[in-house]
Amino acid sequence: MPKVSRPQLPKGYVDAPISEVPWEYVEERLTTSKHYWMCSVRPNGRPHVVPRWAVYLDGKLYYDGSPETRHARNILENPNTTVNLEDGQKAIILEGISIPAPKPTPEFAQRLVAAFRKYAEDGYTPEATQWDEGGLYVFTPRQCLAWTIFFENPTKFIFD
Repeated sequence: MPKVSRPQLPKGYVDAPISEVPWEYVEERLTTSKHYWMCSVRPNGRPHVVPRWAVYLDGKLYYDGSPETRHARNILENPNTTVNLEDGQKAIILEGISIPAPKPTPEFAQRLVAAFRKYAEDGYTPEATQWDEGGLYVFTPRQCLAWTIFFENPTKFIFD
């Protein structure tokens, strides 16, 4: 479980929060969401934002794609990334690192395939062996900011 605290906000933003967002809520949203916005950093320092399909398993976000994409090339030089869900009112903002994942074990590959089924209606159904030669990436969060009502419950989660 991550450590729970409050984000550092300027005076006047949220001076008297009354609750916290439960981590279980954040995990549910990360698991059921279909669209994740990932920001990596280009070699020249400019940001690069791209929507990704991903699955949340064991506290990490897994996604796949060609190693030739701008995003994949960026993270090889600088793994620092952010991930945001699409909802700005009930926000979940993750900060962490994204790296190429090792070849998954057959058991974990099956779990990935099962989790990626949420994209079947969109025409994407990966095979368990498709990541044997690479193309799978893993995002590990360092911290997460979340709120369901900004003035009531902004919450910061820190991962060790």
